[in-house]
Amino acid sequence: MSDPLRIDYGQYSSAGRKAINQDAHGLRLPSGSLLQDKGLALALADGISSSAVGHVASAVAVQGFLADYYSTPPSWSVRLSVQRVVAANNAWLFGQSRQGPRDHGHVCTFSALVLKSTTAHLFHVGDARIYRLSGGTLEQLSEDHRLHTTSEHSYLSRALGVARHVEIDYRRLPLQVGDLFLLATDGVHEHLSRSQIQSIIERPGQDLDTAARELVETALAQGSQDNLTVQLLRLYALPLPTAGELFEQLAELPPAPLLEPGQRFDGFRISTVLHSGSRSHVYQAEDLASGRQVVIKAPSAELASDRQALARLLNEEWVARRLDNPHLLGAVSHERPRSHLYTLASFVPGRTLRQWLRDNPQPPLDSVIAIVEQIARGLQALHRLEILHQDLRPENILIDDSGFVRIIDFGAVHIAAHAENASVPSTSHLPLGSAAYAATEYFLGEGGSELSDQFSLGVITYEMLSGQLPYGTRLAATRSPAQQARLAYRSLLEDEGAFPAWLDAVIRQAVHPRPQRRHEALSSFIHQLRHPGAATLRVREPASLAQRLRFWRRLALLLGTAVLALTLCLIRLATN
Repeated sequence: MSDPLRIDYGQYSSAGRKAINQDAHGLRLPSGSLLQDKGLALALADGISSSAVGHVASAVAVQGFLADYYSTPPSWSVRLSVQRVVAANNAWLFGQSRQGPRDHGHVCTFSALVLKSTTAHLFHVGDARIYRLSGGTLEQLSEDHRLHTTSEHSYLSRALGVARHVEIDYRRLPLQVGDLFLLATDGVHEHLSRSQIQSIIERPGQDLDTAARELVETALAQGSQDNLTVQLLRLYALPLPTAGELFEQLAELPPAPLLEPGQRFDGFRISTVLHSGSRSHVYQAEDLASGRQVVIKAPSAELASDRQALARLLNEEWVARRLDNPHLLGAVSHERPRSHLYTLASFVPGRTLRQWLRDNPQPPLDSVIAIVEQIARGLQALHRLEILHQDLRPENILIDDSGFVRIIDFGAVHIAAHAENASVPSTSHLPLGSAAYAATEYFLGEGGSELSDQFSLGVITYEMLSGQLPYGTRLAATRSPAQQARLAYRSLLEDEGAFPAWLDAVIRQAVHPRPQRRHEALSSFIHQLRHPGAATLRVREPASLAQRLRFWRRLALLLGTAVLALTLCLIRLATN
């Protein structure tokens, strides 16, 4: 197991020679899962001196950030979480600025540092600064957003509250034990040289609060006329990366043995073996304490030492615990310690979409669309959490007796929040499940996107209607854009009169080999299945077999008549 995050923190802020301190600063160090999911955050803002409400703007920026950042979904990446929160704060500040007089602009700089696992995430707009002292070198990590018009005059080129949208600088870098971060407003850094700053913060035996105060007082003594604020943070111990911690926990547990119906295991009674394969063993079981039915999934003995396989197993439970959507199978709250390596999920009775298709080989179009819509709702819930499914296929979709649909397998998901940690074991872009449903970009070694899940859903839709695959088995053999460009889509219209041309056009776009040619969003694909657009409706319906037969019969009759007339003319000429 790794050491917990251990830091030392110091701060000091002063109005200086001004009547009001328009700077704001803060730090939040949560505990438990919130620290693991979101990390530590500190922020600094400086309200513009020309505004009577600059202190309000800076307080909103810092307090709003430290409160709202920790309310974002755990699966959101640090970058997305901070950008969404800062964008919302900026919109509020801009709205207040537009409503008030010119000397009441809600404008401020904003700089934030988020330390999650072993990575630092920096966010910055304005002219405060973020420094790092590491290995005896003091480095400025942020860029001043200040435009100098003359040697004596300048103005902020970027700040919160100035415009409806704000561009936020972002940078990430690995952390090391011993790193010391410094955040300072311009009232401090404009009046201290880099060597002075380093000399003060490196002074032996000095606590960080004292160092912060000395930086402020030195800048004030050297002529600073502005508010002055300093934050200092030193790292004494770092945890392992989030995924690394989970791997370590799993490595301490032996793989679950093969289980049989009736057997008791970790407080469960095994009811049924649902699946047993080369990658995993899945069981339905009863929780003897609560009486509820659960699903136990354990890796096969061959994969128990495979770090990537364990990462995929972790993904399943990590995702399921954070889901709150009826079309996604959720996890089971379980407090008992585990003696072996396995995951738990809710048990929902039903049949897979593959089984449903065997029972309904020619389903009505309305039934197909109803199922596809429910699958899409589950995918959209994942996408909102920055999670890609990457293995959507009929075997991973469950339909209960009422027709309610759930996605039930998350073993191949891509989680943006986990991908931020460089130490998470990398996985191949090639699909882990059935290649028949995988998007074309995976076969080119490229990463997936929400459009990749749209492709898989499009293939499923096509198969539900036709019983076939849009590109047959040729897709899995493609490894270059040129090969994929030669893929021949089999039109649904080849099934004589079975489907309207607009439906074929909607599905064909969803499964286009080039991601940029697909529907711009999953919602657009689903909407057009119910409400085809004008462009789709203009797709010309091909002639039916009966229409083609009538055409050729009429053409043959006309040709016959012409031949007969020509023959009669020739006979008359001959007799004359």
